[in-house]
Amino acid sequence: MQFVCRVGTSGGRVLEDVFEANDEAALRQQLTQQGYHVFDVRRRGPIGRLKLPGRSRESKSIGLRDLTVFNQEFAALLRSGLPMLQALDLMLARQKDPLFRSTLSDIRDRVKSGEDLSSAIAAYGDMFPPLYAATLKAGERSGEMEQVIRRFIRYLQLVTETRKRIVSALVYPAALVGLSVVLIGVMTIWVMPRFTEFFSSLRVDLPLLTRITMGISVFVKNNFLILLVVLVGLVLVVMNMTRTTAGRNALSRLQLRIPLLGPLFHRLALSEFCRSLATLLAGGIPIVAGLEVAVGAVSNSYFKQRLEPMIDGVREGQSLAASLEETGAGSDIVIDMIEVGEATGSLDTMLSDVSDFLDEEVETNLQRLLSLLEPVMLVLMGIIVATLLISVYLPLFSLLGQVES
Repeated sequence: MQFVCRVGTSGGRVLEDVFEANDEAALRQQLTQQGYHVFDVRRRGPIGRLKLPGRSRESKSIGLRDLTVFNQEFAALLRSGLPMLQALDLMLARQKDPLFRSTLSDIRDRVKSGEDLSSAIAAYGDMFPPLYAATLKAGERSGEMEQVIRRFIRYLQLVTETRKRIVSALVYPAALVGLSVVLIGVMTIWVMPRFTEFFSSLRVDLPLLTRITMGISVFVKNNFLILLVVLVGLVLVVMNMTRTTAGRNALSRLQLRIPLLGPLFHRLALSEFCRSLATLLAGGIPIVAGLEVAVGAVSNSYFKQRLEPMIDGVREGQSLAASLEETGAGSDIVIDMIEVGEATGSLDTMLSDVSDFLDEEVETNLQRLLSLLEPVMLVLMGIIVATLLISVYLPLFSLLGQVES
């Protein structure tokens, strides 16, 4: 049987891999003998089975807003001098979200049995941001847990603000596209077939444009359910691809190569890396360990692969700027800013500035792109609607001409 296991190494890293064993107890014993600390063991599902997203507990995660509120209250309790276990008890009593509550209950039990909070959090790596456990570990080592948590809260707030700005910029274009699709769909499926029946009863020769648009309309109406099933099937296939490493890499690579949008996704991924590393370094984590966590926190898997050789470069004594330059994943200005941060001993501050700079660049370029895209969308929608109307009125004008003559 195959099991998916999350284990901790003697060096403090948390790994997840697939192992084979006769049963769970034998596998736990085997991993313990090899020097691993076993966090979680679960039976692996059948290979190739199509999974619907959000159906398993492992696929869910704690929302950024809930995590921010939790950490704000948790930091306040620690600042007041309350022991960690009592603070967790109070937070558990206040928690209303069922998923978060059950997770927090298990974390509290692990801490009560003597496990570090960071290790207990790491056991739920799929549900928390990757650098959360590493940040807490830095707080445990330095004895400044409350300050480290507040620094992580600031990280969450900056990430949330960036996402809100991007989403707000996309609201109007998305609404415009949605209304266009609805309008064209109504005309194609409901309006055009009525005119098709009307013109068929008149038995007149129809213009080419009218025949084309009405042929499309009839095809969509007659095969609507088939087209809908195909569309849903494609969405499910793409979602299922994100569950495999090869599928995620392919989609991530495609994301970075989309014309106009690719550079924006690239800057967002680089900003995500820089902000994560800045938070970890500010918390006192060594740069190599911080790089391992920050690279793992990058959501774009293809970009993550491009950054991974940088870890070995820094481990071998290279500067962060030189290692990043070798990967080709950073722009010249970003590399120069990181180089200045290393030279002045303020790398964490400079990385935070780099992330702010990249976020502002993304927002500016996105606004510029949307300001050009919106009129193009309006014109395109107008052309489609006008084409449909002209294809309807051309036969009517022809009939009127015949009547008058």
